[in-house]
Amino acid sequence: MIRTVDVLVVGAGPAGLAAAAGVAAAGVGRVEVLEREASAGGVPLHCARPGFGADPRGRALDGPAYARRAVRAALRAGAAVRTGVSATGWAGPLTLEVTAPTGPERIRARAVVLATGARERPRSARLVPGTRPAGVLTTGELQRTVARFGARRALPGRRAVVVGGGPVARAAVRTLREAGVAVAAVVTELPGAAPLAGATVPVLTGTVVTELFGRGRPTGIAVRGADGRTGLLRCDTVVFTGDWIPDHELVRSRGLPLAAGTRGPVTDAAFRTAGEGVFAVGNLLHGGEPALRAAAEGRAVAGAVLARLAGAPWPAGGVPVAAAGSLRWVAPGLLGAGAVPLLVRPERGLVRPVLTVRQDGAVLRSERLRGAVAPWRSVRLDGRWTEGVDPSGGPVVVDAGE
Repeated sequence: MIRTVDVLVVGAGPAGLAAAAGVAAAGVGRVEVLEREASAGGVPLHCARPGFGADPRGRALDGPAYARRAVRAALRAGAAVRTGVSATGWAGPLTLEVTAPTGPERIRARAVVLATGARERPRSARLVPGTRPAGVLTTGELQRTVARFGARRALPGRRAVVVGGGPVARAAVRTLREAGVAVAAVVTELPGAAPLAGATVPVLTGTVVTELFGRGRPTGIAVRGADGRTGLLRCDTVVFTGDWIPDHELVRSRGLPLAAGTRGPVTDAAFRTAGEGVFAVGNLLHGGEPALRAAAEGRAVAGAVLARLAGAPWPAGGVPVAAAGSLRWVAPGLLGAGAVPLLVRPERGLVRPVLTVRQDGAVLRSERLRGAVAPWRSVRLDGRWTEGVDPSGGPVVVDAGE
């Protein structure tokens, strides 16, 4: 039996909840959100720290408070939020196979919004050799475990090494310290200045982990610096941070094209994928973005979804956009007519980089940015950067150099 809804949103994180709230508020019919976890809210649920905006009274919100507000907003708008429900595959172009506590289902929608987010690449995917001891985690696993079981019970270790850099590594250090675990060092491949400014933790920059030792629990990790020198760091806990990969299983099983830099689905400026009626937003497109930016994309997609429900034609494609030089990725992956803002992220830290946009060899815009650009944060370029793009021309290339 197939059940029908008007809009099906997969993922109840910041982007999915914002999209559901925006569409449901327009009164289009049944808007349903599926969340495989036991609680809706996404990653912010496990981030008990400020940095998630403020409430109407100006009070700073931590992650759990932000998540609760997002869930309430979707429910008040009229969306149905179902937890413990996983979308496992496709039974048709806009029909999803779903596993719920009550059993398998098939749900057909007039429009599908994929907001499945991203996850950190675990130790095994980073090809770090060694045994498989307990106490090797990603930041997400660390925060979920602490939130569920409490710091002391969740983390029996006493000395940790954090692998990675930037805000996510800083969050891991904070969580470990609050749990009473000493942080021996932060190891990052990133060169240059320490990415944890102000933190009293040794930071080994330009350094990679080459092996993990220990069986019951880790006893240490081997590292190699940019100069080739090696060393051993003693620890009983290792936290791998960052290195995001999208939760793109539904995208791949649907056969939608993936972007080279992010491995998320290719979309246009309206978050439309190559599958008619299928949209994608949030960290599924480019992992590691803050919750507030993911939510902004969720709000932005609502208009395109409503246009789809009203019968707007689905575009056949657009001008491909690619990143070059020191840029890791650029989004959106397709451009149409008109000026479109771009989101770019560098491969490494850059100081006052010169960004250049070209099409068919012609320079559309070139400008030196102010200040430094970090590899763990994207940079938004306004629509002036894509003025003059020829919709019938060749690919657009965005390059960065110092």
